[in-house]
Amino acid sequence: MFINFSNHPSSQWNREQKRAAAYYGDIQDIVFPKVPPMAAMQEVADMAEKYAGEIIKMQPECVMCQGEFSLTMAVVRRLQMAGIRCVCACSERRVMEEQMGNGMIQKTSVFEFFQFREYEKMDF
Repeated sequence: MFINFSNHPSSQWNREQKRAAAYYGDIQDIVFPKVPPMAAMQEVADMAEKYAGEIIKMQPECVMCQGEFSLTMAVVRRLQMAGIRCVCACSERRVMEEQMGNGMIQKTSVFEFFQFREYEKMDF
């Protein structure tokens, strides 16, 4: 199983990203939670324990973990300690600008997926 722990639903991924994730098994989405900007370290640690615990119970082969940085790091650390591979998606952002008839400029961003990159192993 491949768990997508992010705010980017796999239903919106392109074919290449779905194919790369499916290498590890069925794709399951878990929505990455909002982390209050005023949250204390202990609150983030508690969130990490909760989500990492849920993910570990699912016994995935691989987890894409992307979201608020402090929670991402805390979850990745816990998953790695449980022997679970953790990755992030590597994409190139292409911005296109179009001059509109009213003089305004419309920007559109397109993300082209290239690979999943494994997080460096943390020392425990």
